[in-house]
Amino acid sequence: MNKILFTAFILAGLQAKAQQLKPSELAHTFSIVARDNKTGEMAVGVQSHWFSVGTSVSWAEAGVGAIATQSFTNKSFGIRGLALLKSGKTAKQALDELLLTDEGREVRQVAIVDSKGNVAAHTGKKCIQFANHITGDQFSVQSNMMLTDQVNEAMSQAFKANPKQPLAERVLAALVAAQAAGGDIRGKQSAALLVVPAKSKAEPWNERSIDLRVDDHENPLMELGRLLKVQQAYEHMNNGDLAVEVNDMPKAMEEYQTAMKMQPENLEMQYWTAVTLANNKQIEKALLMFKKIFAADKNWKELTGRLPAVGLLTVSEKDLARVMDL
Repeated sequence: MNKILFTAFILAGLQAKAQQLKPSELAHTFSIVARDNKTGEMAVGVQSHWFSVGTSVSWAEAGVGAIATQSFTNKSFGIRGLALLKSGKTAKQALDELLLTDEGREVRQVAIVDSKGNVAAHTGKKCIQFANHITGDQFSVQSNMMLTDQVNEAMSQAFKANPKQPLAERVLAALVAAQAAGGDIRGKQSAALLVVPAKSKAEPWNERSIDLRVDDHENPLMELGRLLKVQQAYEHMNNGDLAVEVNDMPKAMEEYQTAMKMQPENLEMQYWTAVTLANNKQIEKALLMFKKIFAADKNWKELTGRLPAVGLLTVSEKDLARVMDL
């Protein structure tokens, strides 16, 4: 049965006034929404055999909650659901209100966790089997169109297995377990991981701790895991920069070294570490690093010559000449 006929078949069982579902609203998938009871962080993780699933399924706001909307996706549930939570509704109250006026509710799958850890989930009667959800302590796992009926249980057990790990790692572990249990019957294509802080600082442009998407990949969860490690390495670089600002060079170098161990081939991390060393009168150590970096890619040497004019390299003319002579 082709996609058009298949969609028509699903819609036939809905009320006459049910909204017309578009191909772009299909997100048959598995996902998890969760809150960390130690940090208060909230997260959504998802994988699907559908392009760019993260742009449809995962929604979260710092200090408010996290929502996954999937199956025949109603994207408005993301924005409207978060608004309801922000107004003081619990996860269950928000979900009930979203479904109340939705004539397509029987083909929807939705899960919500709020900032207090309350969870609520819905799997419509016309979601494609295997389809179900499991709610637990401050988390919900849900899936539809799965190869086996073991996916949700696998996600649930994996998430609960390592409660001391950071929330992002626990969510990713749940997704990996889901795929190992069979995953989407159609295969895999895209994945996403979204984590927001427990509280808002009224800076929505700067309140996504993790916002990673793999839109099209043969092994999206493996790629998502790689990107998570890259982000963690750059967080160490940022911490090093903060230490430099307060003139704590031992702390800065500790953070930079950690980042470079995590990403040993990353020339940019090496480069800015060398610049920091040079600016803090550790020119001999900086020269050793610059030499290796310039040998790997001469463009870094070209960039170095441009830094003094904007105050990012503050060495003496003599030391600058030594660097540029490498």
